[in-house]
Amino acid sequence: MSAAEDPRAERTRGALRRALLAECAERQLAEVSVAALVRRAGVGRATFYVHYADLEALAVDACADIVREAVDALHAWRGVPDPAAPPPALTGFFTGLVPHTALYRALLTPGGGGPLGLVLRRELRDRSRAERALAGAPEPDLVASAVAGTFTGVLADWLHGTIEATPDRIAHQVWRLLISLHRTPHL
Repeated sequence: MSAAEDPRAERTRGALRRALLAECAERQLAEVSVAALVRRAGVGRATFYVHYADLEALAVDACADIVREAVDALHAWRGVPDPAAPPPALTGFFTGLVPHTALYRALLTPGGGGPLGLVLRRELRDRSRAERALAGAPEPDLVASAVAGTFTGVLADWLHGTIEATPDRIAHQVWRLLISLHRTPHL
């Protein structure tokens, strides 16, 4: 059994992720110390460094669910998409971000950069490309890159307040934008 599969290691990483989210509910990520984090998680400082190189690595891991949720939310429809009705999972995704906005802002910089932006863009591009290729849609590489970059950039800008919209409104706007990218004829 690898360290990644060890249930004890997963429990420890889970405790550290929960402690980080709790700390970030009280202060900015830049203000969180490893000492406070391990105290809250009930683990030793050395244990922290066995699992994570630094706080940013833990934060990206703690926010990795956002990546999976975003990718799943954008692909939570079948058939012909209705531009007026985004999948409920997409609206739920944006609504679920609100409680941890400050943490996501620290990891996803305006325009879609930062450590979380890189992970989100890669995972979304890979999933979009695979689904387009499977469906025989034209230009799977190009459209998947456009979808991933557009979504990641809009998400980051919304989190940073550059785009002002409620979670429901941004879900509708993003949905229409992404449908238009997918409908682009042969380029």
